[in-house]
Amino acid sequence: MPETILVVDDEEKIRCTLRGVLSDEGFDVVEAADGRRALELLQHVEPRLAIVDVWMPEVDGIELVERMRSRAPRLPIIVISGHGTIETAMRVIRLGACDFLEKPFQLDALLQVVGRALDGNVSVDRDGTTAPAAVAPARVLPQRTIARGVVVNGQGLHTGVRTGLILQPLPPGSGILFGSISSGETVPAVIDHVDSTDYATTLARGGMVAKTVEHLMATLHAYGITNMLVKMQGEVPILDGSALELCALLEEGGVVEQPATVEELVIDRTYALGAESGTEKGIMIEPADAFEVHYTLDYPPPIGRQAYEFRFTGVDAFRREIAPARTFGFVKEIETLEQMGLASGGRLNNCILVGPDGVVNAPLRFSDEFVRHKILDIFGDFYLLGRPVRGRVTARMTGHSDNAALLRQIRARIGA
Repeated sequence: MPETILVVDDEEKIRCTLRGVLSDEGFDVVEAADGRRALELLQHVEPRLAIVDVWMPEVDGIELVERMRSRAPRLPIIVISGHGTIETAMRVIRLGACDFLEKPFQLDALLQVVGRALDGNVSVDRDGTTAPAAVAPARVLPQRTIARGVVVNGQGLHTGVRTGLILQPLPPGSGILFGSISSGETVPAVIDHVDSTDYATTLARGGMVAKTVEHLMATLHAYGITNMLVKMQGEVPILDGSALELCALLEEGGVVEQPATVEELVIDRTYALGAESGTEKGIMIEPADAFEVHYTLDYPPPIGRQAYEFRFTGVDAFRREIAPARTFGFVKEIETLEQMGLASGGRLNNCILVGPDGVVNAPLRFSDEFVRHKILDIFGDFYLLGRPVRGRVTARMTGHSDNAALLRQIRARIGA
């Protein structure tokens, strides 16, 4: 007998689309055009899943989620919205919804969310995080390093100093270490040693400081490098502002598997930051079957609103969709940054410079290159948990400090 899905949305076109897609997948669909009708249906129908819109007349989606949870506490609820923010997503999840999807959504994404919801019911923990009844066990992956040392020269984005990198292989179990060329001191690339997140991620331990590590960490994350010594002085060179040259550098050194394994870090519940801030800024991570990032960026013109969803399926996807995206800055902020001692190395060939009338050094590599670069930064910062991560990140207008705060929350609960 087919499972029943309750669809609640005041837009007939949306209900029709969902009915068609879900029926094709073998589900029995019942519909309600408003929250009041949905509550009436629950008296006669026991759906396996509910899909609920936020903005509806009379009983809105947020109130409806609360009332549905009280009447049917084991019913998984997916909330959808065309005007959603990270606060809305985190609020409904705290109320008991199992997932949130922003309109317009791809049908494949919808079916993935439905599949996750039906895999197991979701309960709400007392600390506000959500814990699925069952999470797939962590994969055991081979540890990796590079076959031989490689070198690259460049300029630091924030210091403006001529600098370089020497990447060297390390034995299994060593981790990623940033080391000083002059003193030999090292700092492990883990969240415990994040010292600063002002416009970049900086690691520090003792006298060893490694600035602007995020692009290199993103590349190591993508290639699955678990053991490496990164010799440097002060700041990782910005190169062309993206991670493309770093990808080429690793390929020049040759990625090799080692006779040891590492277990991926599985996100087993929802962790959120920013829901109570009263702004539209926030970041959350929830269980998923891969590492995914959905980022929304919303600046005044000429950039405007950009959203992008990246699912990491392997290094080819990273190289194609994320690695080429360059860092960006605004002409009006350059003087302020320079007064702070930052962006001294920013040049037209290593960052996207945005003026009041548009991009000064066009063309862009992607029409949405700005949001893709924010995903690159997240990809790098999350590798500071010390091993590959499995979970779905949803973020809006966040930066390195927000990433670090969420990582510390995860680290305190899961460890690494």
